Amino acid sequence: MAAKIYTDKDADLGVLKGKTCAVIGFGSQGHAHALNLKDSGVKVIIGLYAKSKSRAVAEEYGFKVMDTADAVKAADVIFIATPDTKIAGIFNKDILPHLEKGKTLLFSHGFAVHFKTIELPDFVNVIMVAPKGPGHIVRRQFIEGKGVPSLIAIEQNPGRDAKKIALAWSKGIGGTRAGTFQTTFKEETETDLFGEQTVLCGGVSQLITAGFEVLVEAGYQPEMAYFECLHELKLTVDLINESGISGMRFSISDTAEWGDVKTGPTIIDASVKKKMERALKNIQSGKFAKEWIKESDDNCPNFKALRKEGEQHQIEKVGKRLRNLMPWLKKRDIKGSQASYS
Repeated sequence: MAAKIYTDKDADLGVLKGKTCAVIGFGSQGHAHALNLKDSGVKVIIGLYAKSKSRAVAEEYGFKVMDTADAVKAADVIFIATPDTKIAGIFNKDILPHLEKGKTLLFSHGFAVHFKTIELPDFVNVIMVAPKGPGHIVRRQFIEGKGVPSLIAIEQNPGRDAKKIALAWSKGIGGTRAGTFQTTFKEETETDLFGEQTVLCGGVSQLITAGFEVLVEAGYQPEMAYFECLHELKLTVDLINESGISGMRFSISDTAEWGDVKTGPTIIDASVKKKMERALKNIQSGKFAKEWIKESDDNCPNFKALRKEGEQHQIEKVGKRLRNLMPWLKKRDIKGSQASYS
């Protein structure tokens, strides 16, 4: 059975009229939701801890910035836009003590709720609005009059208005322009983590890097390896995004398509699918969440080491030099373009 798709006509921004919406955190998703909602005519305040570097950034955008606890007290809808592993500490200290009947808690990812890192009081609405894209894309698409498809989920609905609030929020950030789909916290969390780890981030980055290394180790110029294994990937993904896998295959040469259908399954084979299944089981069982929470609690020594190792790979140095030769290529300092909750 096909999922119901909600569009602009199904959502009423008037549901948020007269309400104060607090965005706790001003990082990737936080800044995008806050700015899009503000442009949609919604009253938005920002909640941050006292020494947050994001305070000045949010104030420059014209937002009223308050300490987290005060923002929660003042708000009707509270969007927790902080890192997954930081939510519990912030929630228990500055959010939970100030929740009252009639308020709504909103998340853009189900991690904390699904893996029960926080204990939810039963007298508040608990909803999710999850754009299927990073925050800077959510903002950019909105400005361009477009939108990023979004998911909504309802975990608790004592106010009997949770779904209306979720749809209104999705409309306010541009989600209903592209289509909004209803899911559950469980389904969103597990599929989102799976996609990130095995395909979108982990799978793609490792495939690119491995291909680059094979060509360089075989004696080919690193510039050639970069173009063939990384640069052209965007062109292929754009075709898939626009027309599906079959549409992409129609657009490429017969030689490329034959290589795709003949050699591709020998690279991404049954053994890879088995590894994907193991990754999914680690997510479903909570093993991944427990390991990630522990890593965060230990101040991320392994995470930092692996991140540094990736940044120092030859493909990054070659890529930076080649991208500088293409002035028409949009270059964004993603790491420096947004403030984080810290």
